[in-house]
Amino acid sequence: MFLLRNSYSFERRTFELDEWIYADVIADIMTLKPKQEVWQHVSHMSTQYSCNVKCRFADPLNAGMAVRRLSFRDVTALAPMVRVGTLPMRLLALDYGADVVYCEELIDIKMAQCQRIVNDVLETVDFVAPDERVMFRTCEREKDRVVFQMGTADADRALMVAQLVEKDVAAIDVNMGCPKEYSTKGGMGAALLSDPDKIEAILKKLVTGVSVPVTCKIRILPSLEETVSLVQRIEKTGVTAVAVHGRFKDERPRHPVHCDYIQAVAQAVSIPVIANGGSLDLVKNNSDIEKFRKATGASSVMLARAAMWNPSVFCSQGPLPVEKVMEEYVKYAIRYDNHAFNTKYCLCQMLRDKVESPLGKQVQAAQTNAEISEVYGLQKFYQEIQQEQQAKRAALQSSNQPDRPIMDGDVTTMAVKFERRDYPPQITPKMFLLEWSRKEKLEQPQYETVQRSQDRAFQSTVTVANKKYRSSLWEKSKKFAEQASAIVCLRVLGVPEGRIGEEDSGLVGKRKREGKLNSSSEEGRSKKLHVDILQEMETPEPIVRMNSVEQNPATPPKQAENLRDDV
Repeated sequence: MFLLRNSYSFERRTFELDEWIYADVIADIMTLKPKQEVWQHVSHMSTQYSCNVKCRFADPLNAGMAVRRLSFRDVTALAPMVRVGTLPMRLLALDYGADVVYCEELIDIKMAQCQRIVNDVLETVDFVAPDERVMFRTCEREKDRVVFQMGTADADRALMVAQLVEKDVAAIDVNMGCPKEYSTKGGMGAALLSDPDKIEAILKKLVTGVSVPVTCKIRILPSLEETVSLVQRIEKTGVTAVAVHGRFKDERPRHPVHCDYIQAVAQAVSIPVIANGGSLDLVKNNSDIEKFRKATGASSVMLARAAMWNPSVFCSQGPLPVEKVMEEYVKYAIRYDNHAFNTKYCLCQMLRDKVESPLGKQVQAAQTNAEISEVYGLQKFYQEIQQEQQAKRAALQSSNQPDRPIMDGDVTTMAVKFERRDYPPQITPKMFLLEWSRKEKLEQPQYETVQRSQDRAFQSTVTVANKKYRSSLWEKSKKFAEQASAIVCLRVLGVPEGRIGEEDSGLVGKRKREGKLNSSSEEGRSKKLHVDILQEMETPEPIVRMNSVEQNPATPPKQAENLRDDV
């Protein structure tokens, strides 16, 4: 029997099945607070006994609840590496024998702006920024073994991002080891090491706020005592494991790794400690991984540079010839539409001192995944994947029914986005709606726009003839949100919206379409229309307050490039 602090008791029964230990936990839960305490105890038991835990709570809200938790004991992991740890590299590491793979460090501010989108063509889940960049892409293959690492200095924002991704990852990790200035000046990375209170606040918020394990990755502090004390404090937050990079904040890969610090930490805590930093000094092939683990006394080992140079280091026969490894990497990059420049970067890291060889120069010269496929003789594979994905797109398009209007109170909504490329350069749906309203002798359309605080996205409602229309999707700018609401209105009314290929409706003069004057009799009206359209485009519409966002906020700044973690 186990006894919780608040006297709630539960029974633990264990049995072995397929090398995993399962525990059934029966608890009487009367309020949310005791339930959370039970959950924290179960999480700790999972870590202490290196097992998966299946919980069944007695209350009806959680009847039949089952959780499979990732173990961090006796594993070999791909370390988080910016520009390296994208989906192709993670899948390749799993192929070669890695037990756990970390994604590249992703900054909480950028991730908080993302939308979760299921990509049916690639069979992935994408987290897409307002500028349409895919910040994080994952798939079912790695779901139970991928750890999402974030850079953060804010507990609330960290929780927001963790909850956004927790259904698609196996664990959440906080980067507390990056020593680079662009990370530390934002209070992230190694800057957190000097603020234990903030570390504790972030980790506690995550541990109690998400259903997956929470871990962190640190660097060692100036003294052994400080390092051990910090990790003991981290352990008390309820984290599942801690990764320790055995170098000080001001040390770089050329400096030797301090195995004694990692060993002291491993002896001082009961949670798994993951040793990191031995790629150059100690780990050159697969057999060295176990030597590094024993030298540090750690539960597990995390590899960065050794895996970046050749991910087949995870293979028991590894490393394999890098040329073969690169070919397999390119296949994943093609299959999952990896950004060509990211693909090139990873290939150049694998080439190392051969980057100026004929092969290296061909890789550097390639600008697209198609050109990269030619370098590695994979043109046929590339074409087959393209044809396969095009067939999926066609099938999805044919099966998708047109969006149907849905009433949200007194507002008619549809899930539509404004795609600028779908319209001629000088034509927009707002222009068509304005001109249609005039033709019908109605008042000019009125737009009311709100901005969401968490990601600064916009949503607009247009009122025409005392009826309201809105897109249920959020846009990256106020102008795009207004255009989307105009599209909804036009489609509901059955009025042309000006898309390329649409038959000329006559609503907007040909002068706008063709840049010509049809006749002198039309010139006056065209000039008036041109002025009215400019007024329609330039007249500021009100932005109302939403979630404590001030009126008329500035357009979100262009996002900075990903921060690079130390490898």
